[in-house]
Amino acid sequence: MRITHRMSAAALGAGLALGLAACSTTPTPTDTASAQSAATQSASADADATEHNAADTEFAQMMIVHHQGAIEMAELALSKASTDEVRSLGERIAAAQGPEIDVMSGWLDTWVEQQPADAEMDGMGHEGMDMGGIDQGQVMTELSGLNGTTFDQRFLELMIEHHEGALTMAETSRAEGLNADVIRFAGKVIDDQTSEITEMRNLLRAL
Repeated sequence: MRITHRMSAAALGAGLALGLAACSTTPTPTDTASAQSAATQSASADADATEHNAADTEFAQMMIVHHQGAIEMAELALSKASTDEVRSLGERIAAAQGPEIDVMSGWLDTWVEQQPADAEMDGMGHEGMDMGGIDQGQVMTELSGLNGTTFDQRFLELMIEHHEGALTMAETSRAEGLNADVIRFAGKVIDDQTSEITEMRNLLRAL
């Protein structure tokens, strides 16, 4: 009987030890609070990514069309430019702005899902992009009829005008926009295109 009692006591002790070990893995109030905080921060980040206003929408719509116009001009430079420098500039503009169009289109796709059923997001046609008093269609017609250094000079002049239009839109976006991603992107547009304007002015002086 004593042996039986000892074995039962030993079994009970082992069970208590296992129970205590299991209890030690139960989340503490601090662990639970940390997990809830992380979940809240994640949800907040998701909300920030989709939060936007009319200025964000207008900027994305207009800048997509603006980039499309720049790519058209840049691709023409690949075949018609007379200098390696202008061709290289055209390649870089097309390579950079194509992926940026994809990013902005993604924003609009996400935001459209949040709009009321009767809401519309109308973009702009190429003709809305003014460069020194002429629209995109007129620009392409003019550039298509030029060759050699005459093409290079006019391409650079018009692309400078085009970039300056982008700077105006980006500055408005930073001042009036709400979406953090859009505002950061507008800052990148300002940095990139200001640098390219300087480069193009230097190329013009060298022609």
